[in-house]
Amino acid sequence: MISRALLALSILTLSAGGAGAQVRSPITAALNAGTPGVGGELQLALGPVFVLRAGVDTLGYDVDKDFGDVDYAGRMDFDTVSGFIDLHPFGNGFLISGGVYVGQRVIDLNARPTAPVDIGGATFTPGQVGTLSGRIKLSDAAPFVGVGYDDAFTRRGRWGLRALAGVAWSQEPEVGLSSSDGTLSNDPVFRARLEQEARDIQEQARDKGLFPVVQLGVTARF
Repeated sequence: MISRALLALSILTLSAGGAGAQVRSPITAALNAGTPGVGGELQLALGPVFVLRAGVDTLGYDVDKDFGDVDYAGRMDFDTVSGFIDLHPFGNGFLISGGVYVGQRVIDLNARPTAPVDIGGATFTPGQVGTLSGRIKLSDAAPFVGVGYDDAFTRRGRWGLRALAGVAWSQEPEVGLSSSDGTLSNDPVFRARLEQEARDIQEQARDKGLFPVVQLGVTARF
């Protein structure tokens, strides 16, 4: 009887020791949603303090924007890949993050005026202007800094939560503007006015170079 009890105790002790010695994976996957769009990430813990992250995000929605006299219907499309280093200074879920978003980030603009409008400092009729098409292009690389919370490597269970807030910034946007179907669409003087209008839009769109990042996600540890 005693020998059986000792055997059972030995088995339980070995089982407990094996469970305690189980190595948890340093890799997690995450699904995110926020201002950069909807996307996924892979995370690699280098220890209790540093975590590497790599992700992809896609964002697309329609916008209406006034620049000067012209009311544009537009489309914002951001398709990016990203890489970050997260610092967990206290060894818990709180983090400080730095990295970069890389990829196409554009805002397409279209307008067909129905009344006389100012283009580059001169007034033109709808028939002269025709259809305006433009594009605001942000730089392909946007550095990022932020703070957040991610318990992927501190929570006991497989599933975790993450939240991030910060800002990404880029160089001054590039703006192009053209006209079609108008009686002056190919007129050199009118085209010069369009170039001036594009410079005016570029000045107004400078704030687009700063992009707020707010993101929530769910993580799963392998």
